[in-house]
Amino acid sequence: MYDPTVARLTYRALLGRRRALILFVLPVVLIVISVAVRLLVGADDAVANQVLGGFALATMVPLIGVIAGTGAIGPEIDDGSIVYLLAKPLKRPTIILTKLTVAVGVTMVFSAVPMLIAGFVLNGNSQQIAVAYAVAAVAASVAYSALFLLLGTVSRQAVVFGLVYALIWEALIGSLVPGARTLSVQQWALALAEKTAPGAGITSDVGLPVAAVLLAVVTVAGAWYAGRKLRTLTLAGEE
Repeated sequence: MYDPTVARLTYRALLGRRRALILFVLPVVLIVISVAVRLLVGADDAVANQVLGGFALATMVPLIGVIAGTGAIGPEIDDGSIVYLLAKPLKRPTIILTKLTVAVGVTMVFSAVPMLIAGFVLNGNSQQIAVAYAVAAVAASVAYSALFLLLGTVSRQAVVFGLVYALIWEALIGSLVPGARTLSVQQWALALAEKTAPGAGITSDVGLPVAAVLLAVVTVAGAWYAGRKLRTLTLAGEE
């Protein structure tokens, strides 16, 4: 269920000059903010939670997920080049799972790794805060990649809708409106962080068992439906 050729083409598309620049900017901003905060206020667990939870997990991770998830397939569908993949003797679920794997890997590298580094910069991983948020970023990366990959298969405006979701729902509504938090990937990931670093001041409105189930459901359902939508794309001349 993994094709190296599809993976190579997807990596090349995601790490092209323009997308790679955008992918690098957000982690660099996080590290710069973390260094500045550490120099100004010193090691402070509460401040580390604010930076890692309030900016990194709520804004940076979903934005990277949008770039990687939609970019893994959306442009190929938009410009019609997806037909070259569909013309090959590849099962369409294999194409989706390969692209999802690549999107997850890219999102993890550009979110979880910088998150871990930023956590060590902010407070030296006091109370396992850096590790906890890195774990949360890994879990969120999987769910976001599946969600935005699906969006890339169903809409030509996937990036726009993805940005609206990331900036309005996850970063704003999901952080501030209590009732909406239970439907936020961010809150589900925070449940894992809370379990990883108990007593570190990390809280989630969703319990860990429910969060784990919802993360799995979104990932599996997103990948399944994306594969189903890809099956409906037909080549010229197909019956």
